[in-house]
Amino acid sequence: MPSETTGATGLAGRYAAALYALAEADKKLDKVADDLRQLNTMISESDDLARLISSPVLSRIQQADGVLAVCKKAGMDDLTQRFVGTTAQNRRMAVLPSIIKAYLDELSHRRGEATAQVVSAQKLDEAQLKEVSDVLKKAIGTKVAVEAKVDETLLGGMIVKVGSRMVDSSLKTKLQQLHLSMKGVG
Repeated sequence: MPSETTGATGLAGRYAAALYALAEADKKLDKVADDLRQLNTMISESDDLARLISSPVLSRIQQADGVLAVCKKAGMDDLTQRFVGTTAQNRRMAVLPSIIKAYLDELSHRRGEATAQVVSAQKLDEAQLKEVSDVLKKAIGTKVAVEAKVDETLLGGMIVKVGSRMVDSSLKTKLQQLHLSMKGVG
């Protein structure tokens, strides 16, 4: 069975391409991208919102009303709200995180940017994010869009992934490596 969420021709890719075309026509690429990042963060941080978008029990209208209320309260652009509403009406809310990722990937690709996923033990402030972005730009040689996430189990440090390359400098991994090397000593 083909995946609904992969590739530019997959369901998420088609929805993302349609949203990209609408945002480009309205000259709202960055505003929509900011809204989608905010919505993605809200989905990942709220179990209730994640259940709302993935529940097959709720009707289209219930899902649309719930998510649109969240979007409106967050001050999201009208285009973003209409798109999310259409997604709910078409019963595609469960694919929304994949659509968001596909849209942001397309935006980065068209701008010649690389996307870096940065996972840290604590939330990074704007200055730290800029510093990480600058270091990655020097290392990669192109502008880098940073997607920051928090994983408190890391204890300290961070994990940076750009494309297929990953650098794990987390304290959790270093302690695991030390633990494994100590087992071999005995």
